[in-house]
Amino acid sequence: MKRLLALSLMLSVAVPVWAEPPADIGESVEALRTKIGAPGVSIAIVEDGKTTLSRGWGVRKLGERAPVDAQTIFQTGSTGKAMTAAALAVLVDEGKIGWDDPVIQHMPWFRMYDPWVTREITIRDLLVHRSGLGLGQGDLMFVPRTHLTRKQTVERVAYLKPKTSFRSAYAYDNILYAVAGQLIEEVTGQTWEDFIRARVLRAGGMKNATSDSEDRFRIPNRSWPHARLSGPLRGLGPQQALNERDELGRNGAPAGGLALSANDMAAWLKIQLAHGALPDGKRLFSEEQAAEMWTPVTPVPITPLPAELKPAQPTQQAYALGWNVQDYRGHRIIQHGGGVFGSITRVVMIPDKNVGFAIMLNSEDSGMLLGLTYDLLDHYLDQPDYGWIQKWEDWYQARLAGGVEFLKQSKASPAQSGPSLALAGYAGRYRDPWYGDVVVGSGANGLTIDFTSTPRMAGRLEHWQYDSFVTKFDDPAIEPAYVTFALDADGKVTGVTMKAVSQIADFSWDYHDLDLKPVEDKK
Repeated sequence: MKRLLALSLMLSVAVPVWAEPPADIGESVEALRTKIGAPGVSIAIVEDGKTTLSRGWGVRKLGERAPVDAQTIFQTGSTGKAMTAAALAVLVDEGKIGWDDPVIQHMPWFRMYDPWVTREITIRDLLVHRSGLGLGQGDLMFVPRTHLTRKQTVERVAYLKPKTSFRSAYAYDNILYAVAGQLIEEVTGQTWEDFIRARVLRAGGMKNATSDSEDRFRIPNRSWPHARLSGPLRGLGPQQALNERDELGRNGAPAGGLALSANDMAAWLKIQLAHGALPDGKRLFSEEQAAEMWTPVTPVPITPLPAELKPAQPTQQAYALGWNVQDYRGHRIIQHGGGVFGSITRVVMIPDKNVGFAIMLNSEDSGMLLGLTYDLLDHYLDQPDYGWIQKWEDWYQARLAGGVEFLKQSKASPAQSGPSLALAGYAGRYRDPWYGDVVVGSGANGLTIDFTSTPRMAGRLEHWQYDSFVTKFDDPAIEPAYVTFALDADGKVTGVTMKAVSQIADFSWDYHDLDLKPVEDKK
């Protein structure tokens, strides 16, 4: 490291200064981790092709003593999109595909909702969030888990109605990365898991990394996911370990199903900063493909930040092939965040400084992750201390407080009207073309709901107002939703719509995209 980096810790905790050598970071990160209450954190830093930091702090799982170290694997969420892109780049280098090949050239059975888009959508389009689908559309096919195979999931993409015209707007999605993963299997005969393990992870020197959950479960040195679930909304209450097997469906893994250690992240950052070159002189992918993956494609709208966070607001940003490209303090930044339930990650590179770093947490403490990210950016860009730790933590807590206030207002004066029908009148099987069936049952204890494509996504329905109910899922990690029944003039249910109760719910809870219609239950 080239200068001192002060970590301004919130409240009254004294935090030492980060200085050379990088090992001095240790005391600062540990003080921050303890104050925030994050179980574990792991950081990798690469400078000029060398690993200058790779280590962990804290524990792999609350209640246990096993420490996080440089080889502890963390679930890294959507940062894995760049590795799916790299796997495709390997195939481009081999002449087996081209970035602008129509998808149906390699998967003739693939369909989008619009026949014209089916003919026109390319491999590049799968990666850059401009297909016309809405934000997170289709994510309920693998969030929080699923019975569906990847191919079944890809087949159901045909029923996702677009929100905008093709290539006209940016909207982040995961589902088309599942399509990209299926395409790899169609082209190579290997599953995405096997191909990326052999041709990207192991070929790139990422010895601990896994692409399959069963492989991850076999590794003792792995972190467990944690979250705060006992408060009025997710993010509040004491930290608790989650069931690590209650994870995102395997079908969506090409969008974010990898687990890596700090050592693995260091190896990955070296490859990226070396434009595909490996330490032994060989290449994972060509210089040409490296340039393709960093080239901006889809402009990304800029969300205004509050005054105290304005330095973090880019003046321009775009999505490339598995990477976000934006500016920060006059420098180009290549980065991507990632999150699966209970774990969050940020991977960042400053190409003109030949520096990259990755931060992984086995919790959902976003303020800490963002604070560390921007402190490190300022460190390598020789900026004075801006107090990012405090500012991002304040922002995160204010966001949660706003979410709580929204819930309070929603509950302040619900109309004591309805329901229009006896509870048994709402029972039945309802079907959405892309998700599948949701079954509403009626019994002595009231209404129940079961999302049949999703294991253990079931619970009770409590009356809210009029013909709307609210879910009380058996699994507290599942985001609550309003369930609203539409009736015709004769009092017969004609359809069901849903939306998340919380206004700050993760976008992957795309209840609002469901259009459930009653169907006959065939016996």
